[in-house]
Amino acid sequence: MGAPLRIGLTGGIGSGKSTVAAMLAALGATVVDADAISRACTAPGGAAIEPIRDTFGNAFIAPDGALDRDHIRALVFRDPEAKARLEAIIHPLVRAEIDRRIAACTTDTVVLDLPLLVESPRWRERCDRVWVVDCTPETQIERVMARSGWPREQVLAVLALQASRAQRLAAADVVIDNDGVDLETLRARVRAAWERRRLPV
Repeated sequence: MGAPLRIGLTGGIGSGKSTVAAMLAALGATVVDADAISRACTAPGGAAIEPIRDTFGNAFIAPDGALDRDHIRALVFRDPEAKARLEAIIHPLVRAEIDRRIAACTTDTVVLDLPLLVESPRWRERCDRVWVVDCTPETQIERVMARSGWPREQVLAVLALQASRAQRLAAADVVIDNDGVDLETLRARVRAAWERRRLPV
C-alpha cells in the first residue's frame, strides 16, 4: 500500500470536531489526535514537562508532576509571548509524534485531528485535504457553556485566540455543516464526504 491519504480535520471549540473524528474512525480511518498527543507530552513524566519547568518555573507544574493547565491557561491568555514560548516547546514534540504515527499507519486514510491547523502553516503542510467542521459562533458558545459549564466570557476568550470561522472556511477543501442537525444527519454528511475523499477538490 502506498502512503495514506492525509486528511486534516479542524474546527473551532464546540464545533463537533471530536464527534466527526469518531465517526471517521468508525468508517475505517486511522485518527491521530493532536490534542491527545499534546496532553501526553504534558502529563507526569511527559517529554514537555522539564522544558516547561525550565522556561516557566516550578509554579506551572502541578503537585502530581503534570502541567498545571489552569495556571498556564491564565498566563497565555494575557501574555502572547508566553503562548509562543509554550508552543515552541510542545508543537515540535507533537509534530514528531504525528509524523511517526503517519509512517506507521496501516489504513489507506489517516485523519489528523488538528485544532490549530488553520493557525499554523506547518500543520497545513502535512495534509492532502483540509476538512472543516462548521457551525456558527453562537452555536459554539452554547455548546461549550453546556458541556463545560464555562461562563460566556471564558468561551469568547478562547474563540478570540482561534482562527475565525471565515479563516477556517477559506482553508477548507470540504466543509461538514454541523449546525442545528441531529447525530444521524451529521453521520450521513460525514459518510458522504468520506466516500468522495479521493475525488479531486
